[in-house]
Amino acid sequence: MKATFPHMGNVYIGVKTLFDGLGIDYAVPPSSNKTALDIGSLYSPEEICLPFKIMIGNYIQAIENGADTVILPGSCGPCRFGEYCELQMNLLKSLGHNLDFVVLDFPRDIGLKELYRRIRMISSNSSKKTYQKIIALSDALKATRLIDEIEGLAHMYAGYERNKGECKQLLKICKDEAMKCTNPSEMLKLLKDYKEKIHHLSVDINKNPLKIAIIGEIYTVIEPYSNFFIEDKLMDYGVSSKRGLTPSWWVKNMALSPFKLNSLTIKKNAKKYLSLCIGGHAVECVGEAVASSLEGFDGAIQIFPMGCMPEIVSKSILPTISNDMNFPIMSLVVDDMTGEAGYITRIEAFIDLLERRRSNVLSGC
Repeated sequence: MKATFPHMGNVYIGVKTLFDGLGIDYAVPPSSNKTALDIGSLYSPEEICLPFKIMIGNYIQAIENGADTVILPGSCGPCRFGEYCELQMNLLKSLGHNLDFVVLDFPRDIGLKELYRRIRMISSNSSKKTYQKIIALSDALKATRLIDEIEGLAHMYAGYERNKGECKQLLKICKDEAMKCTNPSEMLKLLKDYKEKIHHLSVDINKNPLKIAIIGEIYTVIEPYSNFFIEDKLMDYGVSSKRGLTPSWWVKNMALSPFKLNSLTIKKNAKKYLSLCIGGHAVECVGEAVASSLEGFDGAIQIFPMGCMPEIVSKSILPTISNDMNFPIMSLVVDDMTGEAGYITRIEAFIDLLERRRSNVLSGC
């Protein structure tokens, strides 16, 4: 088996750590880019959403490097992401690629026994002993949590940094160095060192930067290429940002879901506006919009792929939250035809709006 997986934010760092620890051969696809999207758009159904197309591009690029097995996380509720594995398997077979798919779905959807069986499909290819496999999994989860924490700190500190661009540069170097690590111990040491470094960056605590929450559909929120690297752009503008949906959050949410202990605060915040799970991460989107207002953020940006039904419902609810809480929220829809120039213009206009609102408040207008 030579495993691969689609790029989804920092997932590749955790999966690399896991496979290095298990001694399993793998192929990391190139970071999502125009080539991957072009490949995916060429072979995918025209009406399918952006994440599907980019993933197909990831797989085909990994196949070129010898991959024969795809590891794919499952969906959340009645979302078409849950059908991706079947659609993608059939599409790739029609192109002459016969890959095995291992879908790590929520226990509530497939049961703990089935989830364990699927995990065994991966771990059985490792020659490591059982306790070594458990350590490898633990190290992978630690690595995922650490890189998410580093990224979160960089995005928040960017508004306070004294030397412009330092947070962004440190984060980039950290990720580049992580890909050079050859074993879990080396990876964890590197990530711990960079977490310490980012805590010691020179910041000006007297600054009062704009703070924007990033909410929406999980793939387009966490995969930088799909959202035109919005968090990097906010860092360039000197804006602090926060994103609740991360790979480490997803793992924790999946682990707690059988006990109905997942996302309790988010569900509480969303209850007034959306009390039922309608699929995807619509409840999380609504709950985080409320939470970011309560936490004193200046605004929020919702990002989702064209045609995403759960997020379309969220989008229809967000104006009510905005009015009730006097909290600006902008929605951005992305697909393979989205023009970057217009996208960036909207972000800049939203930042200008938030700055004017703040000035009006300070001047008493």
